Amino acid sequence: MACGFRRSIASQLSRVLDLPPENLIKSISAVPISKKEEKADFRISVDSLLENSSDHSRLNIQDKAVRLAEKLKCDTVVSEISTGQGTVNFKINRELLTKTVLQQVIQDGSSYGLESELFSDLPQKKVVVEFSSPNIAKKFHVGHLRSTIIGLLGTGFQLFGYEEKLQSNPLQHLFEVYVQVNKEAAEDKSIAKSAHEFFQRMELGDMQALALWQKFRDLSIEEYVRIYKRLGIHFDEYSGESFYREKSQEVLKWLDNKGLLQKTIKGTSIVDLSGNGDPSSFCTVMRSDGTSLYATRDLAAAIDRMDKYNFDTMIYVTDKAQKKHFQQVFQTLKIMGYYWAERCQHVPFGVVQGMKTRRGDVTFLEDVLNEIRLRMLQNMASVKTTKELENPQETAEKVGLAALIIQDFKGLLLSDYQFSWDRVFQSRGDTGVFLQYTHARLHSLEETFGCGYLNDFNTACLQEPQSVSILQHLLRFDEVLYRSSQDLQPKHIVSYLLTLSHLAAVAHKTLHIKNSPPEVAGARLHLFRAVRSVLANGMKLLGITPVCRM
Repeated sequence: MACGFRRSIASQLSRVLDLPPENLIKSISAVPISKKEEKADFRISVDSLLENSSDHSRLNIQDKAVRLAEKLKCDTVVSEISTGQGTVNFKINRELLTKTVLQQVIQDGSSYGLESELFSDLPQKKVVVEFSSPNIAKKFHVGHLRSTIIGLLGTGFQLFGYEEKLQSNPLQHLFEVYVQVNKEAAEDKSIAKSAHEFFQRMELGDMQALALWQKFRDLSIEEYVRIYKRLGIHFDEYSGESFYREKSQEVLKWLDNKGLLQKTIKGTSIVDLSGNGDPSSFCTVMRSDGTSLYATRDLAAAIDRMDKYNFDTMIYVTDKAQKKHFQQVFQTLKIMGYYWAERCQHVPFGVVQGMKTRRGDVTFLEDVLNEIRLRMLQNMASVKTTKELENPQETAEKVGLAALIIQDFKGLLLSDYQFSWDRVFQSRGDTGVFLQYTHARLHSLEETFGCGYLNDFNTACLQEPQSVSILQHLLRFDEVLYRSSQDLQPKHIVSYLLTLSHLAAVAHKTLHIKNSPPEVAGARLHLFRAVRSVLANGMKLLGITPVCRM
């Protein structure tokens, strides 16, 4: 991929520089498109070659770029070689570019970009991803102990719970119970004590306490499965850290036997990660009453998952407030002798501020899903160009989810941002609604003009600036996928898809299919079909289901 053009350029460079082509491929990058002028398709920074080359002279970088360019020759693939600021630039033969890119997009289908030479030296890996980690109570954050939540719910249900409500709407009822018991506990210390005792009974294996918690868990998971289905998400396993009650006790025994547990004045047990008594490096693993903590159960979970899956990488996706927690968990695993702790990675995300539904502050994910569907239905009803749909509610939810996902993934995952319903649902600009609209409009073109034009095409009919810009952008898709795979940031894919959609919108206005000669119409339909295919691939990677009508 990049349709083999990179490899061709690398082969010529390797002969001049006396370096293996494999060492050069990742240094050859596709040139971002420019609105002002048509640019080259690929470039290589001379700076990146200096550390690889045996020639370490301190010649001016620009001089080196010019000298390198002079040694290279155009061929059947490269039609023009030039220099930029410290770079050597390569322009691909335009007809070859057109034919190869469009054929590759259609031929590779959903794997377009993933067959690239950029991925060729990456081994296949088994990756465990722990994400979502839903909490029953809205007010829970990392500052609370999970044991407090569990204990309060257990005590609260015994005081305020109703079996019928639990069965009919478990998440809502458990939330109501939590709010009520939390309020009572603030005024009545005996309730907090009772909550603590409930959790302690669970840790000691009390069957009644465990059975009640298991009931909460099973009913909650049924609800989660139903809600996650609306998001198109399927989990291979549901196992929170509370699942590791017994195994966490084994971890504590192991730490104690190795002399790694230290008692504090308060009676808690810690592991000193600094080795010199620095309190800021204490990882607390046991309360004074012998019960485990969040860190203990995450240690047990990590060990169990390695035993079960023998993973190459395990990724924890949680909010950034848990950064220190995971640093301590990974460091403790290393101290325990688990070399694979280096394969564990925390991917933190920021806070969404100001998200409210008509019911008030957001409580559950389902509130948000219902809200986006309702708002999108209203938006669609107010637009004259909205097509008649078989299932408008389903379409509204898919478009609304796209709007939400693009808003969330546009920036760095770590960044906090202010949420705005109005901004999210704009049909123009850099939004998920615009992506869906572009995909639906391109699909409509194929429906309108059929597949008669799609047997073959004349590359000479796609040499307008708008066509070339799209082809150059399609060429970059593998780089974008590679970059996201390396830093685990979806924003690269989002930015790419938004640019692709804007390019398609411009081309749609100028590259008409209707009333054009058949040869021209067929070539343009091929181009728009390729755009729609790559757009759909990228959207699916982000968890968005493309719509064909809206």
